[in-house]
Amino acid sequence: MSALPVLQNYLSTSSVQPIQFSRRVVTENRRLASNVLWVRFSPDQESGLQNFTPALVDEFQGVLDSIRRPVGDMAALPTRYTVIQSTHPDYFSVGGDLRFFRSCIAARDDKRLRQYSMACLDLMHGWSTRLKGESTSISLVQGRALGGGFEMVLSTDYVIAEERSSFGFPEIMFGLFPCTGAMGLLASKVGARQAEKMMTNKRIYSAAELYEMGIVDELCGDGKGERAVERYVAEHSRRQKALLKVQASRYRTAPFNYDEGVRVVEDWVETAMSLSAEEIRTMEMLILMQSRDAVAGG
Repeated sequence: MSALPVLQNYLSTSSVQPIQFSRRVVTENRRLASNVLWVRFSPDQESGLQNFTPALVDEFQGVLDSIRRPVGDMAALPTRYTVIQSTHPDYFSVGGDLRFFRSCIAARDDKRLRQYSMACLDLMHGWSTRLKGESTSISLVQGRALGGGFEMVLSTDYVIAEERSSFGFPEIMFGLFPCTGAMGLLASKVGARQAEKMMTNKRIYSAAELYEMGIVDELCGDGKGERAVERYVAEHSRRQKALLKVQASRYRTAPFNYDEGVRVVEDWVETAMSLSAEEIRTMEMLILMQSRDAVAGG
């Protein structure tokens, strides 16, 4: 499984030594037209899946906290842009940790499910609200973004997707729905009714479709994603102060409703704990399919 290509010929070639944030997340300060914190995350070492395990959610929260309270190199080079990129060649993310879900349901452990979902909510809320007046977050999607992975993309300020990318919410296949902020994040872009359809129709949308809908902000050729980020930062940074003010105003106009997110978490946990035997079997089938894909890709 090959790594993503190294970006060469930066507008400025200066960079700070990459930091292994924890097991799966690596951050690197890249000096493009402005300072960029490049955040790359890798598949889970145990399962081989590019999914949001409880540990990965905690790691991303740590990255977000470090941006808000920088020390060392990050304090010396304030973050103006943050890029989120998967190192997996085919997936931005398959979404939540289905094995963890199944384990909690089997153990009747709604407390752990709620803790996980609340941690996801806090992460989505943080990316959606906490840095809007001072930094711009960018999702670089170079494959499939499903479930919680799609939610993560939606929580950022600007979405760049390569043409082969695709997006969707498969949770309804096993009787569930996105566990945190999909409704609010989507509704701010396409309206509540269309958001509901996208969360329940089992469809996988192409990057081109979502570009036409205004969910993907920029569409680029396969393998051209990093160059697209470079161009965006170069153009945006020329008028960054004014653009950040407009960005902050947009989020004040259509804010992320945290209280509604908490209600969604409670509804999600309640629904998860009452899945039927047939729905559990469908979840197990998806777990098996994901595991086979991980083995084949490895």
